[in-house]
Amino acid sequence: MRKVEYAILGAGSAGLTALGVIRKRTDDFVIINGGHYGTTCARVGCMPSKTLIQSANLFHKRSEYDEFGLEGAEAVSVDVTKVMERVRRYRDLFTAGVQSGTTDTLKPGQSISGFAKFVAPNRIEVNGEIIEAERIIIATGSRPVVPTPWKALGDLLHTSDTIFEQVDLPKSIAVIGLGAIGLEMGQAISRLGTEVYGFEMLERIGGLFVSEVNQEAQSLISNEFPMYLGEAAQLERRGNRVLVKTSKVEVEVDAVLASLGRRPNIDMLGLEKAGVPLDEKGMPVFDLNTMQIGDQAVFMAGDVNAYRPILHEAGYEGKMAALNAVNYPEVTAFRRKAPIGIAFTEPNIGVFGTCYHELDPEKLVMSTFYLKNNNVRAMVMAEDKGVICLYADKQSKKLVGGEMVMPHAEHFVHLLAWAVENEMTVAELMTMPFYHPVLEEVIQSAIEKLYYAAYEDEERASSPELTVMQ
Repeated sequence: MRKVEYAILGAGSAGLTALGVIRKRTDDFVIINGGHYGTTCARVGCMPSKTLIQSANLFHKRSEYDEFGLEGAEAVSVDVTKVMERVRRYRDLFTAGVQSGTTDTLKPGQSISGFAKFVAPNRIEVNGEIIEAERIIIATGSRPVVPTPWKALGDLLHTSDTIFEQVDLPKSIAVIGLGAIGLEMGQAISRLGTEVYGFEMLERIGGLFVSEVNQEAQSLISNEFPMYLGEAAQLERRGNRVLVKTSKVEVEVDAVLASLGRRPNIDMLGLEKAGVPLDEKGMPVFDLNTMQIGDQAVFMAGDVNAYRPILHEAGYEGKMAALNAVNYPEVTAFRRKAPIGIAFTEPNIGVFGTCYHELDPEKLVMSTFYLKNNNVRAMVMAEDKGVICLYADKQSKKLVGGEMVMPHAEHFVHLLAWAVENEMTVAELMTMPFYHPVLEEVIQSAIEKLYYAAYEDEERASSPELTVMQ
């Protein structure tokens, strides 16, 4: 039996970040990775999808040529096989970069390729070898959710793990699940010439909970492909095609893209032998601010804990887990960062701060601002579409969160998340500078509306945007 001080299970964003912390302090560790290397983001997530989206959006721009007095749009065509080749080329570049900078630099025996499982507390087995580790970090990531009956569709069923491997795209496809991944992929594939049908069992899309923003997102994106909401879709293979039906619609398509979310890679670890506390679903009970499972020297970070399955959160959690593993039995509770989420559709969908459905509407003040004909920069760019909703705590006047669907929201949602992180009040936001003419003036207008909703007449300064010199 081999003994080490640290064992990291998983070489994704969380595991590699943890590795970066630990290897600065000691060589007495192993990192064990089952399956592909290169992180979910670089291999099958953020990066290949954005590469595909970029090609799709550039091709779609031809539809706007007439508006700007440009001619020749009919001569622009797309070679989807070249698009998909570019996606894989960049995917390989991204994943190779991850490996060359991390696992490829380790000493022999420090990196193990294989699937680990617990055989006893603090003991894991991989490739027939037993490793006893004083401290263990679980960072085994996640995989796409695929209902068991759907597997009968065989090669007609795709997920984010397989769609980028396709040499060409099908002539028609049903996208099941309209969260961020489903919306991004559905719109991009549609813009590249595939007939797309979207299905979502909820009445909401893109993780949106504010009614006005959800309705606007549906209105804008459904202009590019039809969406059927509020009911689970039933799938049936018919030869080389798939019948997709609800009580309202039946369509036959050449393929299905399942985008139902991702499942933590926790079920094959043998946690029942790890001696750690598990909940009724078999998930380890862990602390969100320390990443520690129970009171043991076992920590869990990244997509595997299903809390905020996104790269920047995984990296942050990997660092928290590693620092607490290093200092165990002393652990430190770290403050979580303000939440932020983006769907890279056109227009973008952005959410930040505390989710609206987690709050009491009676304790909030809100503002809603629509872009249509309300921002000159958006108008001249033919991008005056969408809406932004902000909400603040009624008592403290601090900005709490918001949702938006608007062009370039990927940038604006950061500014507002920073404001939440710094616990800024609406009055303080009123003092921020805004240039003209820029899209940021949309944010300014929404903040002004929120200010007048948050403060009674007697509380308002005569010129809240002015700050007196001290």
